Amino acid sequence: MSDGATIWADAMIAAALVAIDPPAASVLLRAGAGPVRDQWLDLLHELMPSSTPLRKLPPSISDDRLLGGIDLAATLQAGRPVLQRGLLADADGGGLIAVMAERMSQSTVAHLCVALDTGAISIERDGMSLRAPARLGLIALDEGIGDERVSPALADRLACHLDLSKVARVDLGESLFDSSDIAAARALLPQVRLPDEAITALTTTACALGIDSLRAPLLACRVARIAAVLDGETGVAEQHVACAARLVLAPRATRLPASDDEESAEQPEPQDNAAENEDDDRSQDGPLEDRVLEAAQAAIPADLLKRLQEERATRFRSSSAGKQGTAQKAPKRGRPIGARRGEWRAGARLNVLETLRAAAPWQPLRRRTQRSGKSGRLIVHKDDIRITRFKQRSGTTTIFVVDASGSSALQRLAEVKGAVELLLAECYIRRDEVALIAFRGKGAELLLPPTRSLTRAKRSLAALPGGGGTPLSAAIFAATELALAVKAKGQAPTIVLMTDGRANVARDGGGRSEAEAEALVAAKQLALTGIPVVLVDSSPRPQDKAAQLAGAMQARYVALPHADAARLSQAVMAQAGRG
Repeated sequence: MSDGATIWADAMIAAALVAIDPPAASVLLRAGAGPVRDQWLDLLHELMPSSTPLRKLPPSISDDRLLGGIDLAATLQAGRPVLQRGLLADADGGGLIAVMAERMSQSTVAHLCVALDTGAISIERDGMSLRAPARLGLIALDEGIGDERVSPALADRLACHLDLSKVARVDLGESLFDSSDIAAARALLPQVRLPDEAITALTTTACALGIDSLRAPLLACRVARIAAVLDGETGVAEQHVACAARLVLAPRATRLPASDDEESAEQPEPQDNAAENEDDDRSQDGPLEDRVLEAAQAAIPADLLKRLQEERATRFRSSSAGKQGTAQKAPKRGRPIGARRGEWRAGARLNVLETLRAAAPWQPLRRRTQRSGKSGRLIVHKDDIRITRFKQRSGTTTIFVVDASGSSALQRLAEVKGAVELLLAECYIRRDEVALIAFRGKGAELLLPPTRSLTRAKRSLAALPGGGGTPLSAAIFAATELALAVKAKGQAPTIVLMTDGRANVARDGGGRSEAEAEALVAAKQLALTGIPVVLVDSSPRPQDKAAQLAGAMQARYVALPHADAARLSQAVMAQAGRG
Protein backbone atom coordinates (compact mmCIF):
# COMPACT_ATOMS: atom_id res chain seq x y z
CA MET A 1 0.00 0.00 0.00
CA SER A 2 1.38 3.45 -0.95
CA ASP A 3 1.91 6.21 1.60
CA GLY A 4 -1.05 8.14 0.19
CA ALA A 5 -3.35 5.14 0.47
CA THR A 6 -2.22 4.54 4.07
CA ILE A 7 -2.93 8.15 4.99
CA TRP A 8 -6.35 7.95 3.34
CA ALA A 9 -7.21 4.80 5.27
CA ASP A 10 -6.45 6.60 8.54
CA ALA A 11 -8.44 9.59 7.32
CA MET A 12 -11.52 7.40 6.79
CA ILE A 13 -11.11 6.00 10.30
CA ALA A 14 -10.91 9.56 11.66
CA ALA A 15 -14.15 10.49 9.86
CA ALA A 16 -15.89 7.51 11.46
CA LEU A 17 -14.55 8.47 14.89
CA VAL A 18 -15.95 12.00 14.51
CA ALA A 19 -19.35 10.60 13.49
CA ILE A 20 -19.45 8.39 16.58
CA ASP A 21 -18.44 11.01 19.17
CA PRO A 22 -17.77 14.50 17.70
CA PRO A 23 -16.65 16.22 20.95
CA ALA A 24 -14.05 13.53 21.67
CA ALA A 25 -12.63 13.19 18.15
CA SER A 26 -12.17 16.68 16.74
CA VAL A 27 -9.99 16.86 13.62
CA LEU A 28 -7.38 19.26 12.27
CA LEU A 29 -7.40 18.61 8.52
CA ARG A 30 -4.57 20.21 6.53
CA ALA A 31 -5.48 20.10 2.85
CA GLY A 32 -6.18 22.52 0.07
CA ALA A 33 -9.53 22.75 -1.65
CA GLY A 34 -9.86 19.88 -4.10
CA PRO A 35 -11.38 16.46 -4.75
CA VAL A 36 -9.48 14.74 -1.91
CA ARG A 37 -10.77 17.08 0.77
CA ASP A 38 -14.24 17.17 -0.77
CA GLN A 39 -14.48 13.37 -0.71
CA TRP A 40 -13.43 13.28 2.95
CA LEU A 41 -16.09 15.87 3.83
CA ASP A 42 -18.70 13.96 1.82
CA LEU A 43 -17.78 10.82 3.76
CA LEU A 44 -18.18 12.69 7.03
CA HIS A 45 -21.65 13.92 6.04
CA GLU A 46 -22.70 10.40 5.02
CA LEU A 47 -21.56 8.87 8.32
CA MET A 48 -22.90 11.61 10.56
CA PRO A 49 -26.39 10.71 11.86
CA SER A 50 -29.17 12.91 10.54
CA SER A 51 -30.12 13.92 14.08
CA THR A 52 -26.62 15.28 14.75
CA PRO A 53 -26.15 18.95 13.78
CA LEU A 54 -23.19 19.76 11.52
CA ARG A 55 -22.73 23.48 10.91
CA LYS A 56 -20.25 25.51 8.86
CA LEU A 57 -18.13 28.11 10.65
CA PRO A 58 -16.84 30.98 8.45
CA PRO A 59 -13.51 32.58 9.42
CA SER A 60 -14.94 36.10 9.73
CA ILE A 61 -17.89 35.28 11.99
CA SER A 62 -18.88 37.90 14.53
CA ASP A 63 -18.99 37.25 18.27
CA ASP A 64 -22.75 37.82 18.34
CA ARG A 65 -23.35 35.18 15.68
CA LEU A 66 -20.92 32.77 17.33
CA LEU A 67 -22.05 33.15 20.95
CA GLY A 68 -25.47 34.69 20.60
CA GLY A 69 -26.75 38.14 21.47
CA ILE A 70 -29.65 40.51 21.33
CA ASP A 71 -32.24 39.65 18.69
CA LEU A 72 -33.08 43.22 17.71
CA ALA A 73 -36.21 42.44 15.68
CA ALA A 74 -37.68 40.26 18.43
CA THR A 75 -36.67 42.84 21.06
CA LEU A 76 -38.44 45.68 19.25
CA GLN A 77 -41.50 43.53 18.69
CA ALA A 78 -41.73 42.23 22.26
CA GLY A 79 -40.76 45.45 23.98
CA ARG A 80 -38.18 43.67 26.13
CA PRO A 81 -34.65 42.31 25.55
CA VAL A 82 -34.68 38.97 23.75
CA LEU A 83 -31.53 36.87 23.45
CA GLN A 84 -30.87 34.62 20.47
CA ARG A 85 -28.75 31.48 20.40
CA GLY A 86 -25.41 31.50 18.66
CA LEU A 87 -23.73 29.03 16.36
CA LEU A 88 -21.94 27.24 19.22
CA ALA A 89 -25.20 26.54 21.03
CA ASP A 90 -26.88 25.41 17.80
CA ALA A 91 -24.09 22.88 17.22
CA ASP A 92 -24.42 21.29 20.67
CA GLY A 93 -24.03 17.53 20.38
CA GLY A 94 -22.73 17.80 16.83
CA GLY A 95 -19.88 19.47 15.03
CA LEU A 96 -18.60 22.62 13.37
CA ILE A 97 -16.63 22.71 10.12
CA ALA A 98 -14.30 25.70 10.31
CA VAL A 99 -13.36 26.84 6.81
CA MET A 100 -9.94 28.54 6.47
CA ALA A 101 -9.29 27.98 10.15
CA GLU A 102 -5.81 29.48 9.86
CA ARG A 103 -7.42 32.90 9.27
CA MET A 104 -9.80 32.89 12.23
CA SER A 105 -9.63 35.90 14.52
CA GLN A 106 -8.09 35.59 17.94
CA SER A 107 -11.46 36.27 19.52
CA THR A 108 -13.08 33.37 17.67
CA VAL A 109 -10.19 31.07 18.60
CA ALA A 110 -10.57 32.00 22.26
CA HIS A 111 -14.31 31.27 22.28
CA LEU A 112 -13.80 27.94 20.54
CA CYS A 113 -11.13 26.93 23.05
CA VAL A 114 -13.49 27.69 25.94
CA ALA A 115 -16.29 25.68 24.33
CA LEU A 116 -13.99 22.71 23.65
CA ASP A 117 -12.68 22.77 27.24
CA THR A 118 -15.92 23.32 29.15
CA GLY A 119 -18.63 22.15 26.75
CA ALA A 120 -20.66 25.32 27.40
CA ILE A 121 -20.76 29.04 26.61
CA SER A 122 -21.81 32.05 28.67
CA ILE A 123 -23.52 35.13 27.21
CA GLU A 124 -23.89 38.44 29.03
CA ARG A 125 -25.72 41.25 27.23
CA ASP A 126 -27.26 44.39 28.75
CA GLY A 127 -27.70 42.91 32.20
CA MET A 128 -28.97 39.58 30.87
CA SER A 129 -26.97 36.38 31.14
CA LEU A 130 -27.44 33.04 29.48
CA ARG A 131 -25.45 29.83 29.81
CA ALA A 132 -25.98 27.30 27.05
CA PRO A 133 -24.48 23.83 26.50
CA ALA A 134 -21.99 23.66 23.62
CA ARG A 135 -20.49 20.18 23.70
CA LEU A 136 -19.33 19.85 20.13
CA GLY A 137 -16.59 18.64 17.86
CA LEU A 138 -14.56 20.87 15.57
CA ILE A 139 -13.25 20.02 12.11
CA ALA A 140 -10.68 22.73 11.38
CA LEU A 141 -9.81 22.95 7.68
CA ASP A 142 -6.27 24.31 7.41
CA GLU A 143 -5.68 25.74 3.93
CA GLY A 144 -2.60 27.73 4.95
CA ILE A 145 0.18 28.37 2.46
CA GLY A 146 3.77 28.56 3.66
CA ASP A 147 3.94 29.59 7.31
CA GLU A 148 0.18 30.02 7.78
CA ARG A 149 -1.04 27.64 10.46
CA VAL A 150 -4.01 27.17 12.72
CA SER A 151 -3.56 28.75 16.14
CA PRO A 152 -1.42 26.43 18.33
CA ALA A 153 -3.87 26.83 21.22
CA LEU A 154 -6.72 25.55 19.04
CA ALA A 155 -4.65 22.81 17.38
CA ASP A 156 -3.69 21.47 20.82
CA ARG A 157 -7.37 20.85 21.59
CA LEU A 158 -8.07 18.91 18.38
CA ALA A 159 -7.53 15.18 18.69
CA CYS A 160 -6.74 13.83 15.20
CA HIS A 161 -4.28 15.71 13.00
CA LEU A 162 -4.50 14.74 9.33
CA ASP A 163 -2.43 15.95 6.39
CA LEU A 164 -3.98 15.05 3.05
CA SER A 165 -1.60 17.18 0.96
CA LYS A 166 0.26 14.05 -0.17
CA VAL A 167 -2.87 12.05 -1.02
CA ALA A 168 -3.73 11.79 -4.73
CA ARG A 169 -7.04 10.86 -6.30
CA VAL A 170 -5.70 7.42 -7.19
CA ASP A 171 -5.21 6.75 -3.47
CA LEU A 172 -8.89 7.25 -2.66
CA GLY A 173 -10.67 4.05 -1.83
CA GLU A 174 -14.20 3.10 -0.96
CA SER A 175 -15.54 3.82 2.48
CA LEU A 176 -14.76 1.23 5.12
CA PHE A 177 -17.87 2.04 7.19
CA ASP A 178 -21.54 2.92 6.78
CA SER A 179 -24.23 4.52 8.90
CA SER A 180 -25.22 1.21 10.51
CA ASP A 181 -21.69 0.77 11.86
CA ILE A 182 -21.85 4.26 13.38
CA ALA A 183 -25.20 3.61 15.05
CA ALA A 184 -23.97 0.32 16.56
CA ALA A 185 -20.77 1.95 17.78
CA ARG A 186 -22.67 4.79 19.45
CA ALA A 187 -24.74 2.29 21.40
CA LEU A 188 -21.63 0.47 22.67
CA LEU A 189 -19.61 3.56 23.63
CA PRO A 190 -20.95 3.96 27.23
CA GLN A 191 -19.85 0.38 28.02
CA VAL A 192 -16.17 0.83 27.13
CA ARG A 193 -13.56 1.16 29.85
CA LEU A 194 -9.92 1.92 29.16
CA PRO A 195 -7.44 -0.39 30.94
CA ASP A 196 -4.56 1.08 32.92
CA GLU A 197 -1.92 -0.49 30.68
CA ALA A 198 -3.38 1.32 27.66
CA ILE A 199 -3.20 4.65 29.51
CA THR A 200 0.40 3.91 30.50
CA ALA A 201 1.33 2.97 26.94
CA LEU A 202 -0.11 6.19 25.45
CA THR A 203 1.46 8.39 28.12
CA THR A 204 4.86 6.75 27.69
CA THR A 205 4.64 7.12 23.91
CA ALA A 206 3.82 10.82 24.25
CA CYS A 207 6.89 11.36 26.43
CA ALA A 208 9.13 9.42 24.04
CA LEU A 209 7.98 11.60 21.11
CA GLY A 210 8.70 14.83 22.97
CA ILE A 211 5.03 15.87 23.38
CA ASP A 212 4.79 18.33 26.26
CA SER A 213 1.03 18.90 26.22
CA LEU A 214 -1.00 16.88 28.71
CA ARG A 215 -4.02 17.09 26.40
CA ALA A 216 -2.41 14.83 23.80
CA PRO A 217 -2.43 11.56 25.83
CA LEU A 218 -5.88 12.44 27.20
CA LEU A 219 -7.26 12.88 23.68
CA ALA A 220 -5.50 9.69 22.61
CA CYS A 221 -7.27 7.77 25.38
CA ARG A 222 -10.64 9.04 24.14
CA VAL A 223 -9.83 8.09 20.56
CA ALA A 224 -8.78 4.59 21.66
CA ARG A 225 -12.20 4.06 23.29
CA ILE A 226 -14.02 5.15 20.12
CA ALA A 227 -11.76 2.98 17.95
CA ALA A 228 -12.76 -0.03 20.05
CA VAL A 229 -16.50 0.45 19.52
CA LEU A 230 -15.87 1.08 15.82
CA ASP A 231 -14.70 -2.55 15.68
CA GLY A 232 -17.80 -3.62 17.62
CA GLU A 233 -15.88 -4.38 20.83
CA THR A 234 -16.25 -3.11 24.37
CA GLY A 235 -12.67 -3.87 25.33
CA VAL A 236 -9.78 -1.68 24.18
CA ALA A 237 -7.20 -3.88 22.46
CA GLU A 238 -3.68 -3.22 21.25
CA GLN A 239 -4.77 -2.25 17.73
CA HIS A 240 -7.09 0.41 19.12
CA VAL A 241 -4.32 1.94 21.22
CA ALA A 242 -2.01 1.85 18.20
CA CYS A 243 -4.67 3.61 16.10
CA ALA A 244 -4.92 6.40 18.68
CA ALA A 245 -1.13 6.73 18.70
CA ARG A 246 -1.06 7.10 14.90
CA LEU A 247 -3.85 9.67 14.68
CA VAL A 248 -3.20 11.73 17.81
CA LEU A 249 0.41 11.36 18.96
CA ALA A 250 2.47 10.83 15.80
CA PRO A 251 1.49 14.17 14.15
CA ARG A 252 2.44 16.00 17.35
CA ALA A 253 5.92 14.46 17.64
CA THR A 254 8.75 16.93 18.17
CA ARG A 255 11.57 14.41 18.20
CA LEU A 256 12.27 10.86 17.15
CA PRO A 257 12.35 8.24 19.92
CA ALA A 258 15.71 6.94 21.10
CA SER A 259 17.10 3.99 19.12
CA ASP A 260 17.59 0.54 20.55
CA ASP A 261 21.38 0.97 20.46
CA GLU A 262 21.20 4.07 22.66
CA GLU A 263 18.91 2.37 25.13
CA SER A 264 21.00 -0.80 25.30
CA ALA A 265 24.13 1.22 25.96
CA GLU A 266 22.53 2.69 29.10
CA GLN A 267 21.21 -0.63 30.42
CA PRO A 268 23.46 -2.82 32.66
CA GLU A 269 24.57 -6.25 31.55
CA PRO A 270 22.40 -9.18 32.75
CA GLN A 271 23.73 -11.17 35.74
CA ASP A 272 23.36 -14.61 34.21
CA ASN A 273 21.91 -16.41 31.21
CA ALA A 274 19.09 -17.94 33.20
CA ALA A 275 17.66 -14.54 34.10
CA GLU A 276 17.99 -13.39 30.48
CA ASN A 277 16.10 -16.43 29.17
CA GLU A 278 13.42 -15.92 31.78
CA ASP A 279 12.90 -12.31 30.72
CA ASP A 280 12.68 -13.29 27.06
CA ASP A 281 10.02 -15.90 27.81
CA ARG A 282 8.02 -13.49 29.97
CA SER A 283 7.95 -10.67 27.36
CA GLN A 284 8.20 -12.41 24.06
CA ASP A 285 6.87 -9.47 22.07
CA GLY A 286 7.95 -6.68 24.42
CA PRO A 287 5.74 -4.50 26.60
CA LEU A 288 2.66 -2.80 25.18
CA GLU A 289 4.19 0.68 25.30
CA ASP A 290 7.04 -0.44 23.02
CA ARG A 291 4.66 -1.80 20.43
CA VAL A 292 2.49 1.32 20.57
CA LEU A 293 5.60 3.47 20.20
CA GLU A 294 6.59 1.49 17.11
CA ALA A 295 3.14 2.06 15.60
CA ALA A 296 3.35 5.81 16.27
CA GLN A 297 6.91 5.98 14.94
CA ALA A 298 5.84 4.33 11.69
CA ALA A 299 3.26 7.10 11.18
CA ILE A 300 5.74 9.94 11.78
CA PRO A 301 6.68 11.75 8.53
CA ALA A 302 10.16 10.97 7.28
CA ASP A 303 11.10 14.67 7.16
CA LEU A 304 9.93 15.41 10.72
CA LEU A 305 13.14 17.00 11.98
CA LYS A 306 13.60 19.13 8.87
CA ARG A 307 9.99 20.31 9.00
CA LEU A 308 10.24 21.21 12.68
CA GLN A 309 13.42 23.22 12.07
CA GLU A 310 11.77 25.12 9.22
CA GLU A 311 8.70 25.88 11.33
CA ARG A 312 10.83 27.19 14.22
CA ALA A 313 12.81 29.40 11.83
CA THR A 314 9.60 30.70 10.28
CA ARG A 315 8.20 31.69 13.68
CA PHE A 316 11.16 34.00 14.27
CA ARG A 317 11.14 35.50 10.76
CA SER A 318 7.46 36.13 10.40
CA SER A 319 4.61 37.53 12.43
CA SER A 320 1.97 35.17 11.12
CA ALA A 321 -0.08 35.50 14.32
CA GLY A 322 -1.55 38.66 12.91
CA LYS A 323 -2.49 36.88 9.70
CA GLN A 324 -4.40 34.20 11.58
CA GLY A 325 -7.21 36.37 12.34
CA THR A 326 -7.09 40.07 11.66
CA ALA A 327 -10.37 40.36 9.84
CA GLN A 328 -11.21 43.57 8.03
CA LYS A 329 -14.11 45.25 9.80
CA ALA A 330 -16.38 47.95 8.50
CA PRO A 331 -15.51 51.41 9.89
CA LYS A 332 -17.66 52.52 12.81
CA ARG A 333 -16.58 56.17 12.64
CA GLY A 334 -16.22 58.68 9.87
CA ARG A 335 -18.58 60.33 7.40
CA PRO A 336 -22.05 58.70 7.15
CA ILE A 337 -22.74 57.48 3.62
CA GLY A 338 -26.23 56.06 4.01
CA ALA A 339 -27.71 52.88 5.44
CA ARG A 340 -27.66 49.25 4.47
CA ARG A 341 -29.74 46.21 5.32
CA GLY A 342 -27.93 43.99 7.76
CA GLU A 343 -27.81 42.26 11.09
CA TRP A 344 -27.37 44.41 14.14
CA ARG A 345 -24.23 43.52 16.04
CA ALA A 346 -22.41 44.91 19.04
CA GLY A 347 -20.68 48.14 18.03
CA ALA A 348 -22.79 48.71 14.92
CA ARG A 349 -24.87 51.88 14.75
CA LEU A 350 -28.56 51.26 14.23
CA ASN A 351 -30.25 53.69 11.82
CA VAL A 352 -33.59 54.01 13.61
CA LEU A 353 -35.23 56.30 11.04
CA GLU A 354 -34.44 54.04 8.07
CA THR A 355 -35.48 50.96 10.08
CA LEU A 356 -38.87 52.52 10.82
CA ARG A 357 -39.27 53.57 7.19
CA ALA A 358 -38.62 49.99 6.06
CA ALA A 359 -41.07 48.53 8.57
CA ALA A 360 -43.89 51.10 8.23
CA PRO A 361 -45.46 49.97 4.89
CA TRP A 362 -45.91 46.41 6.19
CA GLN A 363 -47.68 47.18 9.48
CA PRO A 364 -51.32 46.60 8.35
CA LEU A 365 -50.45 43.25 6.76
CA ARG A 366 -48.34 42.14 9.74
CA ARG A 367 -51.05 43.02 12.25
CA ARG A 368 -53.62 40.99 10.32
CA THR A 369 -51.36 37.95 9.92
CA GLN A 370 -50.01 38.09 13.47
CA ARG A 371 -53.45 38.54 15.09
CA SER A 372 -51.95 40.17 18.12
CA GLY A 373 -53.98 42.09 20.62
CA LYS A 374 -51.22 44.65 20.92
CA SER A 375 -52.28 46.53 17.82
CA GLY A 376 -50.51 49.73 18.80
CA ARG A 377 -47.07 48.12 18.92
CA LEU A 378 -44.76 48.41 15.97
CA ILE A 379 -43.95 45.04 14.40
CA VAL A 380 -40.34 44.97 13.19
CA HIS A 381 -38.83 42.01 11.35
CA LYS A 382 -35.21 41.16 10.89
CA ASP A 383 -35.24 42.26 7.24
CA ASP A 384 -36.30 45.78 8.27
CA ILE A 385 -33.13 46.53 10.23
CA ARG A 386 -30.89 49.18 8.68
CA ILE A 387 -27.31 49.86 9.78
CA THR A 388 -25.56 53.19 9.22
CA ARG A 389 -22.59 53.01 6.88
CA PHE A 390 -19.51 55.14 7.34
CA LYS A 391 -16.63 56.07 5.10
CA GLN A 392 -13.35 56.45 6.92
CA ARG A 393 -10.44 58.04 5.11
CA SER A 394 -7.27 56.06 5.68
CA GLY A 395 -3.98 57.88 6.17
CA THR A 396 -1.75 58.14 3.13
CA THR A 397 2.01 58.42 2.88
CA THR A 398 3.85 59.51 -0.26
CA ILE A 399 7.45 58.30 -0.40
CA PHE A 400 9.63 60.41 -2.68
CA VAL A 401 12.73 58.60 -3.95
CA VAL A 402 15.04 61.14 -5.60
CA ASP A 403 18.00 60.33 -7.83
CA ALA A 404 20.86 62.61 -6.70
CA SER A 405 23.58 60.83 -8.69
CA GLY A 406 25.93 62.50 -11.14
CA SER A 407 23.86 61.61 -14.22
CA SER A 408 20.88 63.50 -12.77
CA ALA A 409 22.58 66.16 -10.70
CA LEU A 410 24.49 67.78 -13.54
CA GLN A 411 21.47 69.14 -15.37
CA ARG A 412 18.17 68.03 -13.85
CA LEU A 413 18.46 67.91 -10.03
CA ALA A 414 17.29 71.50 -9.63
CA GLU A 415 14.22 70.83 -11.77
CA VAL A 416 13.52 67.63 -9.90
CA LYS A 417 13.71 69.48 -6.57
CA GLY A 418 11.24 72.08 -7.85
CA ALA A 419 8.74 69.45 -8.96
CA VAL A 420 9.07 67.57 -5.66
CA GLU A 421 8.47 70.78 -3.68
CA LEU A 422 5.24 71.41 -5.58
CA LEU A 423 4.11 67.85 -4.89
CA LEU A 424 5.04 68.24 -1.22
CA ALA A 425 2.83 71.32 -1.01
CA GLU A 426 -0.14 69.42 -2.42
CA CYS A 427 0.45 66.55 0.01
CA TYR A 428 0.51 69.07 2.86
CA ILE A 429 -2.88 70.48 1.75
CA ARG A 430 -4.38 66.96 1.88
CA ARG A 431 -2.68 66.35 5.25
CA ASP A 432 -0.81 63.37 3.83
CA GLU A 433 2.47 62.26 5.30
CA VAL A 434 5.58 62.45 3.17
CA ALA A 435 8.96 60.72 3.32
CA LEU A 436 12.14 61.37 1.37
CA ILE A 437 14.80 58.90 0.23
CA ALA A 438 17.82 60.04 -1.75
CA PHE A 439 20.29 57.75 -3.51
CA ARG A 440 23.74 58.55 -4.78
CA GLY A 441 27.24 57.14 -4.52
CA LYS A 442 27.05 53.62 -3.11
CA GLY A 443 23.67 53.51 -1.40
CA ALA A 444 20.32 55.06 -0.49
CA GLU A 445 19.61 57.18 2.57
CA LEU A 446 16.36 57.96 4.34
CA LEU A 447 16.62 61.74 4.71
CA LEU A 448 13.13 62.25 6.08
CA PRO A 449 10.96 59.63 7.82
CA PRO A 450 7.18 59.90 7.26
CA THR A 451 6.04 63.30 8.54
CA ARG A 452 3.47 66.03 7.96
CA SER A 453 5.94 68.86 8.44
CA LEU A 454 6.33 70.69 5.14
CA THR A 455 9.18 72.77 6.55
CA ARG A 456 11.26 69.73 7.44
CA ALA A 457 10.61 68.19 4.03
CA LYS A 458 11.72 71.32 2.16
CA ARG A 459 14.79 71.71 4.38
CA SER A 460 15.85 68.11 3.73
CA LEU A 461 15.30 68.55 0.01
CA ALA A 462 17.23 71.81 -0.19
CA ALA A 463 20.24 70.28 1.57
CA LEU A 464 20.33 67.33 -0.81
CA PRO A 465 23.79 67.16 -2.49
CA GLY A 466 24.39 65.72 -5.93
CA GLY A 467 27.02 63.63 -7.65
CA GLY A 468 28.37 60.10 -7.63
CA GLY A 469 27.08 56.77 -8.91
CA THR A 470 23.50 55.58 -9.33
CA PRO A 471 22.69 52.76 -6.84
CA LEU A 472 19.18 52.31 -8.22
CA SER A 473 18.58 48.83 -6.77
CA ALA A 474 19.49 50.01 -3.27
CA ALA A 475 16.96 52.83 -3.62
CA ILE A 476 14.16 50.52 -4.76
CA PHE A 477 14.83 48.07 -1.93
CA ALA A 478 14.89 50.91 0.62
CA ALA A 479 11.62 52.34 -0.74
CA THR A 480 9.97 48.91 -0.67
CA GLU A 481 11.00 48.30 2.93
CA LEU A 482 9.72 51.71 4.04
CA ALA A 483 6.44 51.29 2.13
CA LEU A 484 5.80 47.89 3.70
CA ALA A 485 6.43 49.37 7.16
CA VAL A 486 3.93 52.14 6.41
CA LYS A 487 1.40 49.61 5.14
CA ALA A 488 1.79 47.52 8.30
CA LYS A 489 0.62 50.55 10.31
CA GLY A 490 -2.65 50.65 8.38
CA GLN A 491 -1.75 53.52 6.05
CA ALA A 492 -1.73 53.60 2.25
CA PRO A 493 1.77 54.18 0.81
CA THR A 494 2.59 55.53 -2.66
CA ILE A 495 6.12 55.59 -4.07
CA VAL A 496 7.24 58.39 -6.41
CA LEU A 497 10.58 57.39 -7.96
CA MET A 498 12.35 60.19 -9.83
CA THR A 499 15.32 58.88 -11.83
CA ASP A 500 16.74 58.54 -15.30
CA GLY A 501 16.92 54.75 -14.88
CA ARG A 502 20.66 54.49 -15.59
CA ALA A 503 21.84 52.18 -12.80
CA ASN A 504 25.61 51.73 -12.58
CA VAL A 505 26.31 50.65 -8.97
CA ALA A 506 25.14 47.33 -7.57
CA ARG A 507 24.70 46.74 -3.84
CA ASP A 508 27.79 44.54 -3.75
CA GLY A 509 29.84 47.12 -5.67
CA GLY A 510 29.34 45.56 -9.11
CA GLY A 511 29.39 47.49 -12.39
CA ARG A 512 26.74 48.70 -14.80
CA SER A 513 25.52 45.35 -16.14
CA GLU A 514 25.12 43.86 -12.65
CA ALA A 515 23.47 47.05 -11.40
CA GLU A 516 20.89 47.09 -14.21
CA ALA A 517 20.02 43.42 -13.69
CA GLU A 518 19.73 43.93 -9.92
CA ALA A 519 17.50 46.98 -10.42
CA LEU A 520 15.11 44.95 -12.58
CA VAL A 521 14.94 42.24 -9.90
CA ALA A 522 14.20 44.85 -7.24
CA ALA A 523 11.53 46.38 -9.47
CA LYS A 524 9.78 43.04 -9.97
CA GLN A 525 9.81 42.38 -6.23
CA LEU A 526 8.27 45.79 -5.64
CA ALA A 527 5.53 44.95 -8.16
CA LEU A 528 4.62 41.83 -6.15
CA THR A 529 3.74 43.96 -3.12
CA GLY A 530 0.97 45.76 -5.02
CA ILE A 531 2.13 49.17 -3.75
CA PRO A 532 1.27 52.02 -6.18
CA VAL A 533 4.35 53.48 -7.88
CA VAL A 534 4.89 56.47 -10.15
CA LEU A 535 8.19 56.57 -12.04
CA VAL A 536 9.17 60.04 -13.22
CA ASP A 537 11.83 59.93 -15.95
CA SER A 538 14.15 62.84 -15.14
CA SER A 539 16.40 62.34 -18.17
CA PRO A 540 16.65 65.33 -20.60
CA ARG A 541 15.95 62.86 -23.38
CA PRO A 542 13.78 60.02 -22.10
CA GLN A 543 15.06 56.61 -23.14
CA ASP A 544 13.88 53.04 -22.85
CA LYS A 545 15.71 52.25 -19.60
CA ALA A 546 13.34 54.16 -17.34
CA ALA A 547 10.30 52.90 -19.29
CA GLN A 548 11.55 49.32 -19.01
CA LEU A 549 12.05 49.77 -15.28
CA ALA A 550 8.52 51.18 -14.92
CA GLY A 551 7.12 48.17 -16.74
CA ALA A 552 8.96 45.77 -14.42
CA MET A 553 7.54 47.41 -11.29
CA GLN A 554 4.10 47.98 -12.90
CA ALA A 555 4.44 51.70 -12.29
CA ARG A 556 2.87 54.68 -13.98
CA TYR A 557 5.46 56.23 -16.29
CA VAL A 558 5.72 60.03 -16.58
CA ALA A 559 8.42 61.87 -18.58
CA LEU A 560 9.52 65.08 -16.84
CA PRO A 561 10.16 67.13 -20.03
CA HIS A 562 6.48 66.80 -20.91
CA ALA A 563 4.98 67.07 -17.45
CA ASP A 564 4.55 69.99 -15.09
CA ALA A 565 3.88 69.75 -11.37
CA ALA A 566 0.11 69.63 -11.88
CA ARG A 567 0.37 66.65 -14.20
CA LEU A 568 2.78 64.92 -11.84
CA SER A 569 0.33 65.41 -8.97
CA GLN A 570 -2.51 63.98 -11.06
CA ALA A 571 -0.38 60.95 -11.94
CA VAL A 572 0.45 60.35 -8.28
CA MET A 573 -3.18 60.61 -7.19
CA ALA A 574 -4.41 58.38 -10.02
CA GLN A 575 -1.89 55.66 -9.26
CA ALA A 576 -2.74 55.77 -5.56
CA GLY A 577 -6.42 55.30 -6.38
CA ARG A 578 -7.47 58.74 -5.16
CA GLY A 579 -7.78 60.54 -8.48
